[in-house]
Amino acid sequence: MSEILLESAAGVATITLNRPDVLNSFTRPMARALCDAIARVAADDTLRAVVLTGGGRGFCAGQDLAEAVPSSGPAPDLGDIVHDTYNPIVRAIRTLEKPVVCAVNGVAAGAGANLAFVCDIVFASSEATFIQSFARIGVIPDTGGTFILPRIVGLQRATIMTMLAEKMSAEKAREWGLVYMVTEPELLLETAVGTARQLAQQPTRALGLIKRAFNRSLGVDLDAQLAVEEELQREAGHTHDYAEGVRAFLEKRKPAFTGQ
Repeated sequence: MSEILLESAAGVATITLNRPDVLNSFTRPMARALCDAIARVAADDTLRAVVLTGGGRGFCAGQDLAEAVPSSGPAPDLGDIVHDTYNPIVRAIRTLEKPVVCAVNGVAAGAGANLAFVCDIVFASSEATFIQSFARIGVIPDTGGTFILPRIVGLQRATIMTMLAEKMSAEKAREWGLVYMVTEPELLLETAVGTARQLAQQPTRALGLIKRAFNRSLGVDLDAQLAVEEELQREAGHTHDYAEGVRAFLEKRKPAFTGQ
């Protein structure tokens, strides 16, 4: 059974974490398979948006502890697991210049929660829950958690989430800005795919440049970011979709973006 499923239709790639018997918890091979799927999407110009979801009743329970704490032999270095498993996934999602919509269908714990939060737009089932479970076993948040959480919810709330390690409902996650929309379980995938299809009809190059600009803004001052905006706006101005968008505006019609 493939641990990562990749399907495509109408310009949208749907990537499903597929270890439902262990709530889609990660091993190194599964992480490599996810990065390979993202790379395939990046290389295919017909795919212009992504939906990431989980198979079965959970989204992702984080690290598979059977790999991190084997029943025999020496335990692996946790830094090596982060290096091999989670850092490549975060980099792959954040550098993919196509929108990534996450559909959280159930529990999202530890690395699974942060995997959702590094995506561009997050939908959650009303039955989904989020938990920064790291402190419960004496480790720190990974999968970009120490970077992205304070920037989404602020330092105090990020500290509360990670130190108290309390389960958070989908609705509270929405209130704190971690989730865009909460849906009924049976509507989750339909809603997320619908938004991805909408994004797939937008000027893909411009959306990718927006994502690149936001990524670069996270580590620079205002003057440096103004230079980034100048650089990327120049690039956007040479795209086919920019020319089409301007023509459509002047001609008072709906633009037909091609992603170029």
